[in-house]
Amino acid sequence: MIHCPRLPKRLSGLFAAGLFIGMAHAAPPSPAPDSLQPLLATINERLNIADEVALTKWDSGKPIQDTARETLVIANARKQAGENKVDPDEAADLIAAQIEANKLVQYGLIAQWQAAHKAPDLPRPDLNQLRPKLDELQVRLLQQYADFVPYRVDPECPTWLAEQRSALIKDTLHGQALIRATGELCITDQ
Repeated sequence: MIHCPRLPKRLSGLFAAGLFIGMAHAAPPSPAPDSLQPLLATINERLNIADEVALTKWDSGKPIQDTARETLVIANARKQAGENKVDPDEAADLIAAQIEANKLVQYGLIAQWQAAHKAPDLPRPDLNQLRPKLDELQVRLLQQYADFVPYRVDPECPTWLAEQRSALIKDTLHGQALIRATGELCITDQ
């Protein structure tokens, strides 16, 4: 029995029994919806392209920030939102988060390469070859997001997200970027 000096023994016992009963009847967490894993896989796939984009920007000397391209990509997400029955503002926010996460990886990698005075000796795709793949991933991402939308407000959403996201993290930089990319998938302030 739990003893609390401020409560009479009888109340301390009732308090302890109430805690035990409450724990015994607590429902186990619900499993993550089937729509979360494919959504996270696509987000992660898109994020991993940041490594290749960083290489092209390293070689070309182009800045990481490309406001014109970002504006176009977000505008396309707003247009695609209707096809997926997703709120255009939510679609824009989702894609903006992907862009910010992608840039986080690019800035991190380029900083590492600057410190080492060289980039890895890997094949360099042309940025114009990567953009169609990013566009295709955006279509898939919005479709998968539409499937996940009903679960965003579930109280278990942050737990599902943390558990499934952790399996995808390959290093600190990409882990932080993945957290940024998924940071607004769950709505917890309802």
